[in-house]
Amino acid sequence: MSRSRVLQLMVGLSGVAALSLASSALPPGVAPDASASVLAFAETVDALGRAGDFSGVVLVGQGSEAVYQAAYGLADRALGTPNTVETRFNLASLDKMFTGVAVMQLVERGLLSVETRVGNILPDYPERQVAAQVTVHQLLTHTSGLGDYFDSPLLPAGLSELDGLDDYFRLFADEPLLSTPGTATRYSNSGFIVLGLIVERITGMSYTDYVREHIFVPAGMASTGSFAQDEDFLPRAIGYTTADFAGDDTGVLAENWPLLPLRGGSAGGGYSTAGDLFHFGRALVGHALLLAETTRLTLAGKVQTANPAMTFAYGFMDRIEAGQRVVGHGGGYAGITNSFSFYPASTYTVVILSNMGTGAMELISYLAENTLD
Repeated sequence: MSRSRVLQLMVGLSGVAALSLASSALPPGVAPDASASVLAFAETVDALGRAGDFSGVVLVGQGSEAVYQAAYGLADRALGTPNTVETRFNLASLDKMFTGVAVMQLVERGLLSVETRVGNILPDYPERQVAAQVTVHQLLTHTSGLGDYFDSPLLPAGLSELDGLDDYFRLFADEPLLSTPGTATRYSNSGFIVLGLIVERITGMSYTDYVREHIFVPAGMASTGSFAQDEDFLPRAIGYTTADFAGDDTGVLAENWPLLPLRGGSAGGGYSTAGDLFHFGRALVGHALLLAETTRLTLAGKVQTANPAMTFAYGFMDRIEAGQRVVGHGGGYAGITNSFSFYPASTYTVVILSNMGTGAMELISYLAENTLD
């Protein structure tokens, strides 16, 4: 796959008009007391799902209650297995939220500061400029000057060699900075691998074990983890894409597993369900994972992105959409399109997980232009 194969966060695309509410029948999965705005969104999802343009799961929660859940399309086309609300989806970059929380838990415990330099935790980091200059804050806000391991000339022709964080790290460990730390914003998967290694070095635990024990378990996320592609962790959705390893469009829809690393890590690639992600959001804003002030610091935007309505927070995006503040993250890859969004003012949470691309992008665009209230 080409160097551009990692999709950027899906924000600011053209919208989709809400469908008429004239029909008396509720779309599948809508609570009877759901608001008109949720119903309009559900009708949009249902239209795309019935047309075969959306394959995946959508969940809308308000406060602690899920007011809409629905699944469309097939998790496995060869076997005819449908997607359900229990299906695990590859998260792509949604894992960066877990990494941000993990790092801030260590900050909260006094084991780390956001101004700590990489070399203070990883003194054996091969590229000395990175060790001496880059801070945790810069890694969290994509201002470190590090690039993207998907651009590495060492990237194997197949990604099945990528398992633990050390396998990712070797792809860029010797690469010089692309810009002076703190002077430029560049979305960096490599930076979040370094953050994962920092978590491992401080705690003495693998990143996978740490986030399971300190995030997934306390949040009640029983179906979430960094599963290996050759593990049997059904039900899971297989991604489908027309892209090949070079990033070229073949015109033929195929399974995406040959394009995936063996196992995801601190930059992305774990698996979860829409329900588990809803639990994560509730645990986060309910201060079950971080204290109130640390939660505020984690979610507050700090560095402007190319989108004037969006800033980088610590593992999250803080943005304005349809006049509302939204905090969350997106995730995209060949055969994967995801979005997690929390609306602080209205307490809505919206999770979109898809094992294809087109319809999910339309739903993300819809939410960028239509208010949930």
